[in-house]
Amino acid sequence: MTGRITGQLALAPARDPAHTGRVTRQALIIDCDPGVDDAVALMLAFGADEFELLAVTTVGGNVPVEKTARNARMLRQVAGLQKPGHDEAPVFMGAAQPLVRTLGTATDFHGPEGTGDLEPFEPDLPCADGHAADAIVDLVMSRPAKSVAMAVLGPMTNLALALRKEPALAERLGPVAVMGGARAEGGNITASAEFNIWADPEAAAEVLATGAEVVLFGLDATHQVRATEDRIAAVEALGTPMAKTAGAMLRFSQRVERTIVGWDASPLHDPCPVAWLLKPELFELKPCLVKVETESDLTRGHTAVEFRQAVAGEPLKHRWAVTADADGVFALIARSCG
Repeated sequence: MTGRITGQLALAPARDPAHTGRVTRQALIIDCDPGVDDAVALMLAFGADEFELLAVTTVGGNVPVEKTARNARMLRQVAGLQKPGHDEAPVFMGAAQPLVRTLGTATDFHGPEGTGDLEPFEPDLPCADGHAADAIVDLVMSRPAKSVAMAVLGPMTNLALALRKEPALAERLGPVAVMGGARAEGGNITASAEFNIWADPEAAAEVLATGAEVVLFGLDATHQVRATEDRIAAVEALGTPMAKTAGAMLRFSQRVERTIVGWDASPLHDPCPVAWLLKPELFELKPCLVKVETESDLTRGHTAVEFRQAVAGEPLKHRWAVTADADGVFALIARSCG
């Protein structure tokens, strides 16, 4: 099969364990490395009633893991998810380093703290006890098969560690929506590699080699979702704490992209997998097989995306986003932040 499929086939609604047929919220784990675009993705998820947020797990990536864990808790607090008696989206700290490499950060694009122009603060609540990889295993294995989705918005280190600990996780996970990779667009950290895959190519290669249902939102799709002046202003005009935070992140990205890359409107990467889980018809997907370069220093983290069954020589078990509806993604962000 080499034809295109739409995102509408991607995600069945979660159903209650009692099998009454009643549609419930989609159970979701967000694995991330906030990061300014991660921050917008978290605001999108925090404000979406469709999700049951089981956990936010953090990894070293855009900034070191201590900062990504703090930033996730900080954003959770801004979104008002730590009210008395309301313990949704506990934050678990995960891997500080890639599987075999030294951590490389992206502070030029996210600021030294990962929060752009916003001054970070110490959140009221600490991280939850335990390692992120253990939390992923426990949460997924304790739920019905295929009922827990993941949005992986940073390096895939935590998920790779979880799969090493419990290989059965691959078949029990629902869709794993990944921000990562590049094909037609080329790379953003090197000529051929996207940052999240480049940061831990071995982890990405391990995850993609399993039977997990992985859907990748690489630069080919995310470069279509641009934070134009009108779109940023529409978010800012909502005036809520979540909207102000998301707007500040978008403004920082706009300035950085203009300075470093020369683009007037910055691409919005990490919200795309979350948006797909909410409204899959915003994206067009193609079946493919994705493999990751781990041996070459020159092309480290390159994603070889093969759409041709005859050339792949094995099933096209992954899906690759080829188009994205930018207005639709920003409409979801505005809805969540409003």
